[in-house]
Amino acid sequence: MQQETTQTQQGFIPAPLGEMPEQQEVVNGRQDHILVVDDEAPVRGVLVTMLGRSGYDVTAVADAEQALLHLQDDPGCDLVLADVMMPGANGLTLLDVICRNHPGVPVVMLTALHDIHVATNAFRRGAIDYLLKPFERAQLLDVVSRALDHGRLLKQNAAYRQNLEQIISFRTSRLRATMHDLEKSYDITLEAMGDALDLRDAETEGHSRRVTAYTIALAREIGLDQEALRIIARGAFLHDIGKISTPDAILLKRAALTPQETEIMRQHCVRGYEMVHKIPFLQDAAEIVYAHQENFDGSGYPRGLRGEEIPLGARIFSIADTLDAITSDRPYRKGLSFAQAREEIAHCSGSQFDPQIVKIFLGMPLELWSDIRKEVEHAPAGTFGVTSWASPRQPENHAGCAQ
Repeated sequence: MQQETTQTQQGFIPAPLGEMPEQQEVVNGRQDHILVVDDEAPVRGVLVTMLGRSGYDVTAVADAEQALLHLQDDPGCDLVLADVMMPGANGLTLLDVICRNHPGVPVVMLTALHDIHVATNAFRRGAIDYLLKPFERAQLLDVVSRALDHGRLLKQNAAYRQNLEQIISFRTSRLRATMHDLEKSYDITLEAMGDALDLRDAETEGHSRRVTAYTIALAREIGLDQEALRIIARGAFLHDIGKISTPDAILLKRAALTPQETEIMRQHCVRGYEMVHKIPFLQDAAEIVYAHQENFDGSGYPRGLRGEEIPLGARIFSIADTLDAITSDRPYRKGLSFAQAREEIAHCSGSQFDPQIVKIFLGMPLELWSDIRKEVEHAPAGTFGVTSWASPRQPENHAGCAQ
């Protein structure tokens, strides 16, 4: 009777004879580990005995500081039972630290305070349950069982999320690799189309590759991002794709074209646009194909666009196209120097070309253009790639109208 009275005063109501709970099953080959935190030694002793007899692995400490040290040393703790009122850091402060630093460990608060505000505060701060003293053994073990189940669910959910994140990361990587391979396949196809067009007109062989490289160098100097560079690269490479529909008698004619033939030749912008814009990933590039013969002052074709009505990529391309046209050999003349080409482009600033882009072009090193030409012309077949010039490149060690 004296032992029963002492236990009741400490907050425990002894179970009637014959109602001692059965020992808990060992889960996954290990006992559930419970940390008891209470400043009263008799309370700790009774809890350790009661939970130990029920099959749990129990550690008891006297204050929050010892509890946190134990959690650091033993990350396998499955549950914390903490008294609210303790000297030093109280149970609610301990609860805050556990929730912040050990979010997978459930916490049950124990207290003799019959105060709804304390209980509500504990739940808001992350407690799994709240047990008032005095309590019966069955109540304690029931709360412990529920809390451990909750903790297992938390760990299972965390493992599931981690596994799901790994699966998503792996599949995202595979998707990116597939998209990269698909984009590369597309570019190989586009390169073959551009090469076929260049081969049709031997006088302009390599023009598509050179003008693409020049366009991207200028676009990069302007500061466009990688996605814009890829779009511009494709548009530049395919700018004359519409000439596939131009009759050889006109495309390869050495003499001056008649007005009727000139009209047919000019249709290549529209024909190229009609071919390219139907392909989803080339819709933006198609706008460059459509507008690559427009002039800044509105005197170009096919729509007579002027100023910023002309897509930025087409305004950049027109300078690169003229640069290549002036510096390449033609049946009726030898190619001029890059210095002469730069003077002609500067002369046509504001009429044929966007003056802001011309200003940037004139600030680029003159030898850059000859270096790019040599690199393109000496590149092994099949290694150029439509968007290879749009990929990030190491900085070079450089100093400083007619078509």
